[in-house]
Parts: sequence; structure tokens; C-alpha cells
Amino acid sequence: MSDKIFIRTAEHSDVAAIGALHARVFGPGRFARSAYRVREGRRDGNPLSDFCHVAMRGNRLIAAITLSDVKIGGAPGALLLGPIAVDPDFAGQGYGRQLIAEGLEDARIAGKSLVILVGDEPYYGRLGFTCVPPGQITLPGPVNPQRLLAYPLKDGAIEAARGLVTSAL
Repeated sequence: MSDKIFIRTAEHSDVAAIGALHARVFGPGRFARSAYRVREGRRDGNPLSDFCHVAMRGNRLIAAITLSDVKIGGAPGALLLGPIAVDPDFAGQGYGRQLIAEGLEDARIAGKSLVILVGDEPYYGRLGFTCVPPGQITLPGPVNPQRLLAYPLKDGAIEAARGLVTSAL
């Protein structure tokens, strides 16, 4: 197996490997996470968007991020980031950060306005995410409002986003 790691856009053929990675990293409780609940609302049934990325070592998928098109308060143009999964054998080596950077850049180029996620501000703050004011944006299911973070891709995007997050597709 090649030691070289490469990052690319996720493909439909990656879905099973991404699911296996999620199962390994998050276990059965993963389906209760807000990101999964929002994606359940997709009418097209496709778990991937053009903004999802994977890191590969040879034929082995070692990390994946999912970015889902969402509406916030009925307004389109935002993405929900999550889950982010890195194979424990490769954790702490920067692959998650690289995938996030690729996804954010692709979203910016595509004209998206905002990326939101549920996560730890000390970690994601280093990547440019900031806390959303409590109650401004809500997700289905229980979410600690202090863990709802946003990354603006356009000026004023965080301030303009208000309401419930739902699938855009």
C-alpha cells in the first residue's frame, strides 16, 4: 500500500467506506447526532454533496467530511459540516483540518454563504469558526447552543442566518 495520502472529492463509490468509518469512529449513537437528523430529511436520499471530501492512503479511506446543503429559516445557501471522521490510526495528523479547508474553499467558490457545525469552539475556532448567538439558529434534536458554530463565507452571513436548520434537498 502506498504511504502517500491524497485528498479528493467524495464519490458515490465511497459511501460504504464512509459509513464503515463513521461506525468505527462514532458507534451506533451516531444516528442521534443532529447532522444525521438533518440529512434524513433529504428527498434525494444521496448522503453526499459536491463539497464532501475524503483522504485516501492507497485504496484505504482514512478520513471523510460530509457537508450537506441546508436551509436556515427557509433560506438556502448554507452547508452543515459533519460528521468529520478520521480513522483512529491517522488521528492527530491534520487530515481532518485539510478536508475542512478543501470543503470550505469549494463552498466559497460555489457561492455558499455560511457553513455551520456542532463542535468544540477551542478546536474549530482555530479554523475560523465562531459561536452562533444562542437561539439564533436551531437544529433538530438536542444541541448544546454553546457548541453551534459558524464559518461565514460572505460578509454578514452569520448575522443574517436565523431559524431552524432543514435539508435543502
